[in-house]
Amino acid sequence: MNQLPLEFLFGAIIVLLILSAFFSSSETAMMSINRYRLKHLSKKGDRDAQRVEQLLQRPDRLTALFLIGNNLAKIFAAALTSVIAMRLLGDSGIVIGALLFTAILLIFAEIMPKALAALHPERLSFFCSLILKPLAYLLFPFVWTVNTIANNIAKLAGASANNKSNQHLHRHSEKPRTLADGAKAPIPDQHQGILQNILDLEKSTVEDIMVPRNEVEGLDLDEDIETLLKKIRRSDYTCLPLYRSDLNNAEGTLHLRHASRFLGDKISAVTHQAIKAQADEPYFIPDFTPLHTQLFNFQQSKRRIGLVVNEYGEVQGIVTLEDLLEEIVGNFTTNAAEEEEQDIVPQADGWHQIHGGTFVRDINRALDWDLPTDGPKTLNGLAIEYLESIPDAKVSFSLNRYRIETMEMTHKMITWFRVQMDPDID
Repeated sequence: MNQLPLEFLFGAIIVLLILSAFFSSSETAMMSINRYRLKHLSKKGDRDAQRVEQLLQRPDRLTALFLIGNNLAKIFAAALTSVIAMRLLGDSGIVIGALLFTAILLIFAEIMPKALAALHPERLSFFCSLILKPLAYLLFPFVWTVNTIANNIAKLAGASANNKSNQHLHRHSEKPRTLADGAKAPIPDQHQGILQNILDLEKSTVEDIMVPRNEVEGLDLDEDIETLLKKIRRSDYTCLPLYRSDLNNAEGTLHLRHASRFLGDKISAVTHQAIKAQADEPYFIPDFTPLHTQLFNFQQSKRRIGLVVNEYGEVQGIVTLEDLLEEIVGNFTTNAAEEEEQDIVPQADGWHQIHGGTFVRDINRALDWDLPTDGPKTLNGLAIEYLESIPDAKVSFSLNRYRIETMEMTHKMITWFRVQMDPDID
């Protein structure tokens, strides 16, 4: 050991500290991960979630793997630190080296990695499982031997190490379940979905669920009274935005329950000012507002509808309280359900005919797919981003594990697609 260059010894210590930090962060992430969400993702076919769930099925072996890896790294690093300290400072360097190594170990191999793991347990668990799973197979004989000895000693002491590990994991993983289930009865699937949707609200923004401005039905105050009254009487919505010539010139929102105050009058007696007088002031929402925040904002402001604006103040669309509630409980109005069925039409050959304006999130929810949602919001936008233009003729392409064919197009968008999930592509 004394013949090895100091550079090599310092490099070896750094590698061992990184290994120790890996095992420390892995343990914290695995024990802190939301088990309910993990199970939900695993059922949807997420391979990362399935891998983590498989590792957590035997918490006693996983804990043994963490302890073995972490302690081996720390012991070897401490031994190398003693060698370096003695070579540089003599016998007195052992104490100095031990104190310095302990400080470095606590900061970089314990406190920092565990703090980061506690902040991002899911992301770190998915990444660490890529290394832990093959490592668990590689070290299985050693882990099994150590674990068997520990369990037998624990049994002699009147305890079960496996039960203790399970209890420790249970405290960290069953929080969502205890919120909804004080009696420990099984949660129905429908309620599980609602609970998961509530937990996922913070991951989406109002831009993800808004009705785009080109689909917004409103009242243009520049139109004549007869046209406005006809729109009010035939509208399927309870709230309509008021504007002049363009939605960017919004002047309020009219709740149709207030329309009865002027609908009983003769057309000649109804004026634009009378309609506007029954409207509320326009309510604007930044497009990056998280859904859980906006749900609270709707409650606080006693509003049911808002105009979504981008960073330049331009109106992008509208979002309603009903849209937010449907994110939690699913479609609960007949019109919404009928529209979704019309936008997504299953075919006899296993394909689906889907309208280009359908939200990717709605497609994923209706068909249990996992089309990418971190970019364009609609299927048309997703296809145009991939193709980089609106095609002049019918084209087909593969996106991840989905086969997509264009069916109908205009000069502005692709209106209809045929889409199929290929089970042979992962």
